[in-house]
Amino acid sequence: MTGLEQRRVLLVPHSRRQDARVAAGTTARLLARAGIEVAMPRDDTAVAGQVDVVPVDEDGAAQGTELVVVIGGDGTILRGAEMARAARTPLLGVNLGHVGFLAEAEPDALTDTVERVVARDYTVEERMTVDVEVLRDGVVVAREWALNEASVEKTARQKMLDLVVAVDGRPLSRWGADGVVMATPTGSTAYAFSAGGPVVWPEVEALLLVPLSAHALFARPLVVAPTSTLAVDVVSPTGALWCDGRRTHDLPAGARIEVRRGHEPVRLARLHTAPFTDRLVAKFHLPVQGWRGSAGRG
Repeated sequence: MTGLEQRRVLLVPHSRRQDARVAAGTTARLLARAGIEVAMPRDDTAVAGQVDVVPVDEDGAAQGTELVVVIGGDGTILRGAEMARAARTPLLGVNLGHVGFLAEAEPDALTDTVERVVARDYTVEERMTVDVEVLRDGVVVAREWALNEASVEKTARQKMLDLVVAVDGRPLSRWGADGVVMATPTGSTAYAFSAGGPVVWPEVEALLLVPLSAHALFARPLVVAPTSTLAVDVVSPTGALWCDGRRTHDLPAGARIEVRRGHEPVRLARLHTAPFTDRLVAKFHLPVQGWRGSAGRG
C-alpha cells in the first residue's frame, strides 16, 4: 500500500465466548489479508491468534479507524458504541446474541461481511441518543449518555421508589414504582419494550418514557417530542441510574435526573436495505402467514 493511507478497522469481540473468539480470529485474518490494519482493545488481542493487531486503550480506541466491527450480542455492540461514538466512526455488528436488533450481519456470512467492509460497500445511518444529567440541589454531579435508554431503578427489593415525573419543566405525575425507563426509538425494542412500551420505528425522532410497575391510575407509556426534556425527581428512598445497562450512578433521595436528545448520534453501518418492518418480523419471529401483499389490496 505504498503511497496510500493505511486503512484501519477496530475489532471488538465478546472475548469470553468461544464462538465470538473464533469469529473474531477469522475476521482479523481476512481483514489483514486484504491489507487492512486491525486494532483491538488490549484485553481482547489474544483472540486474534497469529494475526498482528494493534492493541489500543478503549478510551479513544476508534480514533483513526474507518469502521468498528463488533462480534457479539447487543451488549457487546453497546460496548463498541461507547468507543465509536466519540470518534463518529460507523459501527457494524455481527450478531451472536439471541435477538441482536443492533446487529447487521450473522456469523454464517462472515466472509461476505468482510468483503463488503473491504469494498466499503455499506451505508451509514445515524441513531439518536440521549444525554443524561444527575443533579443534586440544582448542581450537576454526573453526566452520561445512552443509545438505548436511561433507567431509574430501585435498589431495595422490598421498597418502591417514590418518583415525580416532569416533561418540559412541568410536573406530570407522582408514582410509586420500581422505576422508569427513558428511551430512544432504537431502545424501544430493548428494555422499554420489555416494560410494555411501544415499538418506535428508528426513523421517528422521539423520546419514550415507560414506567416500571407503577402503582397509579395514570401510568401509561408516553412518547414525547425529541425537543422535550424528561425529568425524574427521586423523593425516596435511594435508587440507581443505569445507562444502556452498562454505566451506573447512585441516586440519593432528592436527586433529579434530566434526559434530553443527545448532541452526538451513534452511526451504524448497514449492509442491507430491508425496511424496519422486515427486521421486526425476523427478530421477533412474528407470524405473517396469510399476508397477500399488493395483490390483496383494493
